[in-house]
Amino acid sequence: MPRPALEVADVFRQYGPAFRQAHGSSMSGAQLRVMQAIEVCRTAALGGHVDECDHCGHSTISYNSCCNRHCPKCQSLARAHWLEDRRSELLPVPYFHVVFTLPEQIAPVALQNKTLVYNILFRAASETLRRIAADPQHLGADIGFLAVLHTWGQNLHHHPHLHCVVPGGGLSDDGRRWVYCRKRFFLPVKVLGRLFRRLFCDYLQEAFDAKELKFYGQLANLSDPQAFALWVHSARYKKWVVYSKPPFGGPAQVLDYLGRYTHRVAISNNRILAIGDAQVTFQYKDYKDGGASKTMTLTADEFMRRFLLHVLPQGFVRIRHFGFLANRHRKQKLDLCRKLLDSTAATYLPSLPHDYKTCYQLLTGQSLDLCPHCHQGHMIRVLTVLPGAHYATPPPMDSS
Repeated sequence: MPRPALEVADVFRQYGPAFRQAHGSSMSGAQLRVMQAIEVCRTAALGGHVDECDHCGHSTISYNSCCNRHCPKCQSLARAHWLEDRRSELLPVPYFHVVFTLPEQIAPVALQNKTLVYNILFRAASETLRRIAADPQHLGADIGFLAVLHTWGQNLHHHPHLHCVVPGGGLSDDGRRWVYCRKRFFLPVKVLGRLFRRLFCDYLQEAFDAKELKFYGQLANLSDPQAFALWVHSARYKKWVVYSKPPFGGPAQVLDYLGRYTHRVAISNNRILAIGDAQVTFQYKDYKDGGASKTMTLTADEFMRRFLLHVLPQGFVRIRHFGFLANRHRKQKLDLCRKLLDSTAATYLPSLPHDYKTCYQLLTGQSLDLCPHCHQGHMIRVLTVLPGAHYATPPPMDSS
């Protein structure tokens, strides 16, 4: 896969040292680690290997990846193998895409209390879906779904929301039949929005009462119980957006969606248009203008600040499964679902191999074995490059 002309890593390498000097005392350890990982990704600092063509002698150096989940360069193969595990979980039913978005008022509190508030977001959204689905007036079934946390908008501002992928139906209370949802309709979004708002605000108030929330800077006044109560009260009267998209066309479309959303980072390298004069220009979609493609220029300092807003706390799980897809009983429940749906097929699409080179070729259309110079010979590994080593050109090979 051709490397983009410009990368997030280029911004960090050029302007990262000054950014750390100016803001390092206020940065979290996770943010510092992400910066360092992106800066050294696929460089001599991480080591690598040298390959040589057995036909023409052409040599190449390939440096190792950082494998950080926030790095734009390190998601393709991780995403492919994660999707491979999801293939066996697909059911022969329509799938729906439901999005739960926190209002702008809540976002600053979430930014100062990431682990706590993001966990509340998962809890409130999952309980909302399961409660409304279990109501006989709506679906009357136990559903299963996965939820993916995104914290960014196209302009890199903090915009926490959950993308949920939900099979269109669920198990009856007695587990003896599959309950289908209505055609092209899953659950009423207005009902979902009201319950989501109530549950989230209730759980946030519980966290405040337990003294689990922290407030700094302009939010320091919310430490006062009366001020916080008024703030939460005002949030209860705002519109909370829950959006349900039309169902996917089939398993291939579900996997295509998951591939685009599950391992996405705040901005991909191919959106960066220019870097220079301490500024970064990138492309974005303006959804307030019908999704029109536009460009935005930020100072390098502001670009890095916005990018680092979306670094998750160490160990935080951003993809979670609920209902009959919950980890503890997923296999048994899926077997039951297939039995009730009269489906014995556990896999609906051809599997991807777990071999790195073959998987890479299927994803990119390029072979790592074929010589990129003569296109006839095969690349053979002849040397391991130790971390910290650097070769301007591949070293000469000893033919003795």
